[in-house]
Amino acid sequence: MKPFTHVAGKDCGRIVFYGLSTCVWCKKTRRLLDDLGVAYDYVYVDLLNDEERERAMAEVRRWNPNESFPTLVFNEANCVLGYDEEKIKAAVKL
Repeated sequence: MKPFTHVAGKDCGRIVFYGLSTCVWCKKTRRLLDDLGVAYDYVYVDLLNDEERERAMAEVRRWNPNESFPTLVFNEANCVLGYDEEKIKAAVKL
């Protein structure tokens, strides 16, 4: 899979963001992560080639069978689906 893009910030564990480049809620979620100043990796699934997209979607389905975006995975242990400011803030535990 295409490497994720890393955003530097405070280390709150591994945070992985799966989103779509055209999704308003994905943009809001990334903006929230940026405002919180946390480090995270992200990928826009719609910008991947077919093979990369299938691998990314397999990972998204593992956490989110409905395959909705944004999907945020925290420390390979839990996830937050959609833009939910309170849940995201609780997950990063700042």
